[in-house]
Amino acid sequence: MATQKVMGVVEWGQLIALSILWGGSFFFVGIAVKELPPLTIVMCRVCLAALALLALIRILGLSLPGDRRIWLAFFAMGLLNNLIPFCLIVWGQTHIASSLAAILNATTPLFAVLVAHLLTADEKLTGNKLAGVIVGFIGVALMIGMDALAGLGDNLGAQLAVLGAALSYAFAGVFGRRFKAMGVAPLISATGQISASSLLLMPLALLVDRPWTLAVPSLATWGALLGIALLSTALAYVLFFRILSSAGATNLMLVTFLIPISAIVLSGLLLDEHLQAKHFLGMTLIALGLAAIDGRLLNRLLKPRPEDADSFLGKDI
Repeated sequence: MATQKVMGVVEWGQLIALSILWGGSFFFVGIAVKELPPLTIVMCRVCLAALALLALIRILGLSLPGDRRIWLAFFAMGLLNNLIPFCLIVWGQTHIASSLAAILNATTPLFAVLVAHLLTADEKLTGNKLAGVIVGFIGVALMIGMDALAGLGDNLGAQLAVLGAALSYAFAGVFGRRFKAMGVAPLISATGQISASSLLLMPLALLVDRPWTLAVPSLATWGALLGIALLSTALAYVLFFRILSSAGATNLMLVTFLIPISAIVLSGLLLDEHLQAKHFLGMTLIALGLAAIDGRLLNRLLKPRPEDADSFLGKDI
C-alpha cells in the first residue's frame, strides 16, 4: 500500500506532539548530565523505555513477534535510529557547540528527502519538497543563531559525525517503513526497536562508563531519567512509528524542524526566557518551509479559481 504524501490534521498533531516530547528531552538531559556521563544516560533512557513498553504490551495482552526476520529488522532499526546517531552526536558534542550540532542535525529532512527519493517509489523528490527543506533549514539556523555557524570548518571530524547521525536518522526513517509491510503495529515496532537498542547499548555503556563506580544519582536526576525514558522515548517512539506508518519517512523527518521551536517555546514558558525577534522570524521561515513541503496551501494559491479561468477564456464577455 502506498504511503500518503500529504499529512492530515491527525498526522500534523502527532508530529507537533512528537516535537514537544523530543524538544522537552533537552530539559531532562540538562538535569541528568550534571551527574551522569552521556552513555549512561542513553542506556537508562532506552532500557527504562523498553521496560515501560514491554509492561504496556503485556497489560494490553499483546506480545512481541517471534519471527527472526522481524527481530533482525528491530536490531537494524535500533542501530540506525539509536545506537549509531546517539553515539555520533554524543561524541560530536564533546568537540563542537551544541547550537552548531543542532543546526547540523537539522539537515535530517534534507537527507530524508534524498534517501526517500532514491530508495522508495512513492516519496519522490519534488521542487516543493526541496525548496521547503532549504527554507526550513535556514529558519532553524536563524532561530538558533547564525553566530553558531562561526565554528563551521573547525573540528571537521566532529561536524561530520553529527551529519552522519542526521544521515543515519534519514535511513532509519526509510528503513522503518518495512514494519507496516510486515504487519507489525506501531506500538510493537516501538517496543521491539527500543528493546533491541537496549541490548545493543547496555554492553557499550557498561564497558565505557562503568556506571557501578558512579555516585548514586539525586532524586532530580532520577526524575529526569524517568521523564526522558517514559515521555521523550517510550511515548515518542509510539508516535514516531504511527506517523511513519501513515505519512512516510519524508514527512516524519520534518520533526527535526519543529524540535527547536518546541525547545525554545518550552524555555519561554517554563524558564521565563524571553523570545527574540530572530526566534519569531525563524519560526515563520520553518512554517513556510513546512507549508511548501505539504504542498496543499501552495497549490491552492497557485491554482486558478474557476471564475478566473472562465474570465480568461472569455466566458464572462
